[in-house]
Amino acid sequence: MRGYFTALLLAVACLGVTVQGQRQVFPGAGTLPFSAATKADGLIYVSGTLAAKGDIKQQTMGVLDTIGATLKAAGSSLPNVVAATVYLKDPADAAAMTEVWRTVWPKDAPTRTTVSAGLVSADALIEIAVVAVPNGGERTIITPAGWSTANPYSYAIKSGDTLFMSGLVSRGAKDNQPVEGDVTTQMNTIFANADELLKAAGFAMSDVVANRVYLTDVNAFAEMNKAYVPHYPSNPPARATVIVGLPGPTYKAEVTMTAVKGPKTAITTPNADGTPGRPSATLSSAIKVGKRLYLSGLLGNNNDNKGNIEAQTKEAMARIERTLKAGGFEWTDVVDGTVYITDIANFQNMNNGYRPVLVKDFPARATVKTGLVGADGLVEIMFVASK
Repeated sequence: MRGYFTALLLAVACLGVTVQGQRQVFPGAGTLPFSAATKADGLIYVSGTLAAKGDIKQQTMGVLDTIGATLKAAGSSLPNVVAATVYLKDPADAAAMTEVWRTVWPKDAPTRTTVSAGLVSADALIEIAVVAVPNGGERTIITPAGWSTANPYSYAIKSGDTLFMSGLVSRGAKDNQPVEGDVTTQMNTIFANADELLKAAGFAMSDVVANRVYLTDVNAFAEMNKAYVPHYPSNPPARATVIVGLPGPTYKAEVTMTAVKGPKTAITTPNADGTPGRPSATLSSAIKVGKRLYLSGLLGNNNDNKGNIEAQTKEAMARIERTLKAGGFEWTDVVDGTVYITDIANFQNMNNGYRPVLVKDFPARATVKTGLVGADGLVEIMFVASK
């Protein structure tokens, strides 16, 4: 098993690196439209990585071996990972996955978000996407005074002006016990913990540039928004909201935040005819800060493409392109993406709409099956761009 992954990643490591401006692209060994990793502005983005076979412990180790080899090729290593998103086919596998996790990171583990989602490979039990700093990059662990240190992840990691935060659920930070209640109660607990964590790192809620909101029930979307919006009275972060399973039966929501210090510009997606788009109280189409542009998850559904994921993907990419250009960015600046699809059977047709826009030198990407909150939406795409 270990030999299989070593051979696979040696192949990845030997492939040619493409340099576009300050962005480096590390191609993967396959033909799918994403790269093994991209590197830009002091960060390395590694695509969602799966294993070929084995039980959850074998697959977790295999995936981390593969990620480690990819990072080595990009001038980094597993100890330099600052943020990880773990997608489990079965949330019951969380404990076994964590056993392996602790052997790889016995201390100073990366931040982590863990959700249950569908995977594009029938045999895969786990997919992991990570962000790392290059060798020698800053990686400062943030733990507020009095918070529990029993978890197999760091609450937050600071690198330069960027703060990566773990997915927060409704849990007491000091006793590590679930805080039960409705979505409003849980969101209030999440944001209270986020406030304290941000302050411990020298950041504020106004520094948050991108959020991923995970809900277990689409019917909770309106209630979540009601609790969410007051925390961002102006220029709300970019955001994607999807429906997943969460490890732990009491949790109804999980929120992963990324914060960046510096002047920010909120971007609203222009209409197809060039007229200004309408700002939203819940999210900005994109937030521009420093050399980066954080884009919200954008859908492509309209009255003409119901049930057609290829057409919806093309429309989503068209909307994303208008957003990129409004922020002063191009497709060649995109470094990382997450694609949420509602049906794994649509994976290839989604790629048919995705590939022709990017053509080559693709950004890193993870693709998972989740529910979407947009009516008739079959695909939602969230990107990060970096000049």
